[in-house]
Amino acid sequence: MSLGDEPGYPETGHTRTRLPEGDPYGGASRRGGRSSSRSLVTVVGVVVLLIAAIAFANRGDGNGSSNSAGTGGSSSGNQPAASSTSASGTKPVETKSGGIPSGFAHDTQGAQSAAANYAVTLGSTGMYNKEDRHRIVDSLYTSTAATRLQSAMDAAYSTDFLGKLGLDANGNPPKGSTFVSRTVPVGTEVTSSSDGATVVAVWCNSLSGIAGNSSTTPVTSNWFTVTMTLNWSGGDWKILQSSQTSGPAPVTGDGTVSGSDEISKAVEEFGGFTYAR
Repeated sequence: MSLGDEPGYPETGHTRTRLPEGDPYGGASRRGGRSSSRSLVTVVGVVVLLIAAIAFANRGDGNGSSNSAGTGGSSSGNQPAASSTSASGTKPVETKSGGIPSGFAHDTQGAQSAAANYAVTLGSTGMYNKEDRHRIVDSLYTSTAATRLQSAMDAAYSTDFLGKLGLDANGNPPKGSTFVSRTVPVGTEVTSSSDGATVVAVWCNSLSGIAGNSSTTPVTSNWFTVTMTLNWSGGDWKILQSSQTSGPAPVTGDGTVSGSDEISKAVEEFGGFTYAR
């Protein structure tokens, strides 16, 4: 569906997305496919984490923070200084624990690097497997928050829910298909900091869906901002609570949508990163 098909949305001056001949992944009509994808895959990348993390982790596991202390200062008025958004060039960590980056510096830069990498992990395919999810939650959250979250996460990622996404009870896609769930941090910002906690917002793009000839939820992208309240505990940053909002989302570029084989191949060939401030 082109932008010009949207009611009340003029064609002039807006970018079109080129679609391949035929429907993505050989499914139903493009309109129906995108509707299903938007309703289900958005839940995959955003809402499930929101249900569990906000509803339970936010229940009084910390005092949050009150003193505003953004990084980089301000150039004038509300405009941030260039140093607040430029890369620092400092290595985030040297070690990983269970494949998850760990050992971040005990400063605001370390908190930003931690938040970016935690967003990646919480948006990964591992969250759809119970054993992997429990390990991830135990690694990233404070012990108190993790204890509360585990049962809530299990309820959110129920077998029935996974089935609606085309996954089996262990979070696996149908044979011959590839389940894609990746979060890509675009930038971070410390919104407040105190002795008790540091609050970091992470602007993200996510890719989520199932790449396969019979998929009814083709891989799509979504933009959101996740805000984490981090506490220094046991020599590293741990999540006390988190929240999530949609956007900011840019206009879709003039690119050609890829088929399932190309998407599956890209997921297998292109590895992820350890993100730094």
